[in-house]
Amino acid sequence: MAKETAVTKEPETEDWLEEYEGQLAIDAYQTEDNVVIKAPIAGVSPDDLEISITDEVVSIKGERKDETTVNKDGYYCQECYWGAFSRSYIMPIAVDANKAEAALKNGILTIVIPKQEKTKTRLLKVKSE
Repeated sequence: MAKETAVTKEPETEDWLEEYEGQLAIDAYQTEDNVVIKAPIAGVSPDDLEISITDEVVSIKGERKDETTVNKDGYYCQECYWGAFSRSYIMPIAVDANKAEAALKNGILTIVIPKQEKTKTRLLKVKSE
């Protein structure tokens, strides 16, 4: 005879606005010389960002602060994320982390990381004999 197991369901809570750490959306692409990472982070000050880069991983941490104080009961919906966020991205190729640069313009964070010389694409001309 099969043994029955009891499944208990937790009661639903009204904490649909409870805090958690959000994940940052990014675009990552390469040019001939660089790997470029872009992330929309409107409303975030450069002072509220922390970017760490190794030859293998880029990590972005920050916080979008909500200056308004609205009671949870006053919301009809909340789709904008406020609070701490982070994202780590494993580099698909070797890069030179020491020469990386970051800029924030019009709410878009752009990180440019030069490729290491050994990973740059080189076109070879084929000689005919």
